[in-house]
Amino acid sequence: MKSFYKLFFTSSIILVCGLISYSQPALGALISNVEIKGIWQGTLKFNGGALRVVFRISVNENGYLKAEMDSPDQGVKGLHVDTVIFDGSNLKLEVNIISAYYEGKYNPDSISFDGNWHQSGLNVPLGIKKIDKVEEIKRPQEPKLPFPYKVEDIIYDNKTAGIKLGGILTMPESGGPFPAVILISGSGPNNRNEELSGHKPFLVLADYLTCRGIAVLRVDKRGIGESTGNFAASTTKDFSTDVLAGIEYLKNRKEINANNIGLIGHSEGGIIAPIVASETNEVAFIVLMAGPGLPGDELLCLQSEALAKAEGYPAERIKESTEINKKMYNAIKAGGDSVKIAEELKKIYYDHYNSLDEKEKSEIRNPKAVFEGELKSIMSPWFRYFISYDPTPALEKVKCPVLALNGSKDLQVLPNENLTVIKKALEKGGNKNFEIKELPGLNHLFQTAETGSPAEYIKIEETISPTALQTISDWILKVTKK
Repeated sequence: MKSFYKLFFTSSIILVCGLISYSQPALGALISNVEIKGIWQGTLKFNGGALRVVFRISVNENGYLKAEMDSPDQGVKGLHVDTVIFDGSNLKLEVNIISAYYEGKYNPDSISFDGNWHQSGLNVPLGIKKIDKVEEIKRPQEPKLPFPYKVEDIIYDNKTAGIKLGGILTMPESGGPFPAVILISGSGPNNRNEELSGHKPFLVLADYLTCRGIAVLRVDKRGIGESTGNFAASTTKDFSTDVLAGIEYLKNRKEINANNIGLIGHSEGGIIAPIVASETNEVAFIVLMAGPGLPGDELLCLQSEALAKAEGYPAERIKESTEINKKMYNAIKAGGDSVKIAEELKKIYYDHYNSLDEKEKSEIRNPKAVFEGELKSIMSPWFRYFISYDPTPALEKVKCPVLALNGSKDLQVLPNENLTVIKKALEKGGNKNFEIKELPGLNHLFQTAETGSPAEYIKIEETISPTALQTISDWILKVTKK
């Protein structure tokens, strides 16, 4: 029986963020007669997914071990390993920035380590083996230099929030003024390319659109990359003010047609785009790529159910998980003192934990650490806002042209349930210029997929389906010409 926490909690096994400043290398144990220096790689398998973990172990000028960690399938390199200890048999590597550590025992026969990855109270088996080099992920759609268009690094102000936003503006080489779009990424600490699972969707999308005559602005989220501000303290509503600042910036560029500035929002970005369009008449059009129509709590419950079903969890377990999720979301939505909410969440969590059999409890290993790690996430300003937010009122106020797209195999924002709500909201608001399309065979990232499971994202070489790219581009060119 697969234990409940794998259904209930949604955090990644490896949590990484944007650009990080590292301290001096930590001192480790003196080198033994085992050749520990080199590249060691293993694969974490969890919830039907898999992520490669790479440790690059070397020696500092004093003869002590030091190391860096990569998560190549997440596009992350050079995480500082704070502690490196090797006694000739046992290896320990601590990575404080993600609150994780690895412990393994050396196997001389296979030149490998057998051990476990520890993070947020969870212990996941992880064997690492010495390799010559890390295999590069194939991403054939990523454009290569030189680009056939102008590329400009920019920084502009969000005066309302008192922060600066850094990004890239791409424009055709000649002509203009051009129609323009601002790309709005999904949830999480995303950079301007919306990097995830080894893909750069916004780089591919921006390249395609710019080659067809559309200027594109893509931006690091506040607190990420070249953008200032506090990402952890921000909500979906806060991010909408960053988009408004982007519109103000583009309006003052002579190369841009100020009457043809639109928004493309992916996932959470598909919530933000209607918020912005409902608050200003300066948005010429919006494209919703897997944009939610349902309230946040309903969306997450359906998402959890779909993902669990795809992973083969029993129906009774899925139903049980949904009921507990609803209790927790309702406790948060009720508002009030944070301490009291946390106590209510703790009661719900331990009531369920205590109902598990001994085998299931043993899989959780450290229930206190699991709960405390997740409590920090679900009590964050972003999460509390998200589960309480209903996109419908903003959608009803949107008067500009709208293209709403979903992939038929999207398991994170289910197409029928969300597109139906979006259509009804636009109709109720009197919007006469919109298109709703479900694209066959595509997942949440608009890749051509087999099952739609997030575990496939890394494995698929395609970043965005050509069908999706052409659908978006053709529609934008159509509405901007009018």
